[in-house]
Amino acid sequence: MQNKKAIIKIPPIATGIIETFRKGYSFSDFKHDALAGLTIGTVAVPLSMALAIATGVPPEHGLYTAIVAGALIALTGGSKFNISGPTAAFVVILFPIVKDYGIGGLLLATIMAGIILLLMGISKMGQLIRFVPYPVVLGFTAGIAIIIAILQIPDFLGLRTEKLGDDFLSNLGIIFSSLGTINPYEMGVGLFTLILLIMWPKFKIPLPAPLVGLIVGGIVAYFINNSVNGADIKTIASSFTWHANGIDGNGIPPIPPSLVMPWALPGPDGQPLVISFKLIHALIGPAFAIATLGAIESLLCAVIADELTDTKHNPNAELIGQGLGNIIAPLFGGITATAAIARTATSIRSGARSPIAAIIHSIFVLLAVVLFASLLGYVPMASLGALLFIVAWNMSEAKHCIKTIKTSPRSDVSILLICFGLTIVFDMVIAVAVGVALSAVLFIRSMTHASKTSMIENHPELDEITNEVVVFDINGPLFFGVAERTIASFKSYDNLHKKILILDMKDVISIDGTTISGLQSIKKQIFNNKQSLIFVGASTEMILALKRAGLYKIKGRLTYCSDFKYARDIAKKWLNDLS
Repeated sequence: MQNKKAIIKIPPIATGIIETFRKGYSFSDFKHDALAGLTIGTVAVPLSMALAIATGVPPEHGLYTAIVAGALIALTGGSKFNISGPTAAFVVILFPIVKDYGIGGLLLATIMAGIILLLMGISKMGQLIRFVPYPVVLGFTAGIAIIIAILQIPDFLGLRTEKLGDDFLSNLGIIFSSLGTINPYEMGVGLFTLILLIMWPKFKIPLPAPLVGLIVGGIVAYFINNSVNGADIKTIASSFTWHANGIDGNGIPPIPPSLVMPWALPGPDGQPLVISFKLIHALIGPAFAIATLGAIESLLCAVIADELTDTKHNPNAELIGQGLGNIIAPLFGGITATAAIARTATSIRSGARSPIAAIIHSIFVLLAVVLFASLLGYVPMASLGALLFIVAWNMSEAKHCIKTIKTSPRSDVSILLICFGLTIVFDMVIAVAVGVALSAVLFIRSMTHASKTSMIENHPELDEITNEVVVFDINGPLFFGVAERTIASFKSYDNLHKKILILDMKDVISIDGTTISGLQSIKKQIFNNKQSLIFVGASTEMILALKRAGLYKIKGRLTYCSDFKYARDIAKKWLNDLS
């Protein structure tokens, strides 16, 4: 005998980059990717800083995320076009983690989430995005957008206020009580930047609005700070300090990301994080929340990229890539990363042909950190707040929300509004869980209405035996939601004193264990009454399931027929045998 070699199936990985070179990659493709990468890089620099600050960590951690995770996920993921890095959707999840566990706790939770994403990809759970209904996604993203916008108000208005927390209503109270401390100069810079960000795309000049807005905002803030006594417009340099290689500085350190263990970074008390089982246990919930949202955002982004480019991504490979990116990036100071829909769409419109565009984008961000860190320190906090207002507005998809509310069924509208409210008052995880559960309940209800069973006492195709046979015509799914009603209708057959019961199942699309259990009781009742049962048109899978439950063929008592003509002939034979 020959020994069979064990075949080890390697999980899908790096299918995006493999597909790129398998089909041939030319210098022309590289030129398009380079242009797209540079374009996205100019957008990623200000956005990465702004999102890191909104999360509650220094801006360089957002840049490190775009550098390390952006390149690694592009190399190992399953989409040719996804651009990964810090995204606005995570702010509401990461902000409370930083508040309760410090930046060290955030990086540890991100590594744990990366492991979960990796396992999801290896377990081929990439198709799960299909089970999150659109109203749920629309509801929680709109809720996240509102929270992000509220968190930017203190920086935008220059408020002198206590640090905001993770409670939406408490944050509103803190902001309203601090409105008397508005800094008119910071508010002016914020408004100027906001107007510029809104108006700049109308000029059709090939420079990204975020880059222009922050550069011009920084110039304006610089001149005001140097010409007006007491203006005190906060910038990145005046708000953040750094210490590296024995050197202290303000703003962003002009050094590339370097290896650092998360537990060496500060915990909630400012001291190095202390790893313990209690801490790991406490971070499991946040890690699952990060992984869930990361999977939804990344796969949704890949689907949109497929629609824009007429391609097809590998969802399981994309989850593996996202998992690896979120495991490795925290070891270099990066925070949570996922695919960014806006940056991916911009990359595609800029001519991207492959994952090389995402890698070039990461290289650009790296060069910006090393060469222009001191200049980035001049960016005003009010301008970053204005930028995140735009991000929040785009993320809210207000037009789609309004259209959905106006045109969708009331059930979908209710789910959207419930998810929106729960995201704001509680958190995204609760909103998604409740939204999916409600959608499932509504789906079950609709399937219940779609399932019908009708009794045909005098079936026209039964000819002369119609008085001895009763037929039940079953349509739709047979599952727990309709099992009791369906089985009750079958039991009414007992009062008709017929000799044979025929179940017409050619229009049954599925059957579950609850219904099969009910059919077992029907079989027992029929056999006790010395009557017979015929199943017609059941699929092979259904027949196997019924047989596994003990509904075996018994001559003269129970059988399965492929069509009604065959069932009629069997019924005639059984009746003749009885006579």
